[in-house]
Amino acid sequence: MTAPEPTILATSGGHRTGGRTMVAFDALVHHALELSGVHGRRPRIMYVGTAIGDAEHFTARMAEAARVAGFDLTPLHLFPMPNLDDVEGTVLEQDVVWVMGGSVANLLAVWRVHGLDAIFRRAWEAGVVLSGVSAGSICWFQGGTTDSFGPELRPLTDALGFLPYGNGVHYDSDEGRRPLVHRLVADGTLPVTHCTDDGVGLVYRGTELVEAVTETTGKGAYVVVREGDSAVEKRLEPRRLPRPRY
Repeated sequence: MTAPEPTILATSGGHRTGGRTMVAFDALVHHALELSGVHGRRPRIMYVGTAIGDAEHFTARMAEAARVAGFDLTPLHLFPMPNLDDVEGTVLEQDVVWVMGGSVANLLAVWRVHGLDAIFRRAWEAGVVLSGVSAGSICWFQGGTTDSFGPELRPLTDALGFLPYGNGVHYDSDEGRRPLVHRLVADGTLPVTHCTDDGVGLVYRGTELVEAVTETTGKGAYVVVREGDSAVEKRLEPRRLPRPRY
């Protein structure tokens, strides 16, 4: 079972503290699986932790979160070598690919060395839902703002480009993100840019933004466009997702 058309859920959320585990999957991860259309069997989700160097402790936390949620989780590690004999075949077997946050610049470099950029495009076109948080959101767009290069936020403009927009994550919790997005859109460094407060996700069918959703009440999504030499921001009110049972 795959999504009926290429689908991306780009987020600034998806994780919370669990009742019996350190990390649990919040509503955005569950919604990614809903978008895939999976039913009649356990959902299959691939966890990609490249942006945090395939940190084993967090892979273990994701595996525990999946166990509690009733999902089958397959981690994709690229350090020190790919952990799967058939990376593309395994990716195409998934319902959802969930990409962890961290360094989007390092993620992109490592993915390209291993051909993951092309593999993920084929998976997207085949109906595997691509999703993730922070770096795992920016990677699907033209680019965005990042602290990959140091504490001072900088633009990144060479992401995968599946979606023809810029992406702004952590829009409400990192005070430097909003002004930098506005500046980069105003000077043409970034195209029209779609942004999310923490806990918010953006749903794309093909390359069209069809809905904003949230796991946290009161949060927003935003579209920033260039008008003359300035940037203009429009708020989108996201639909509140139900809280998962686990």
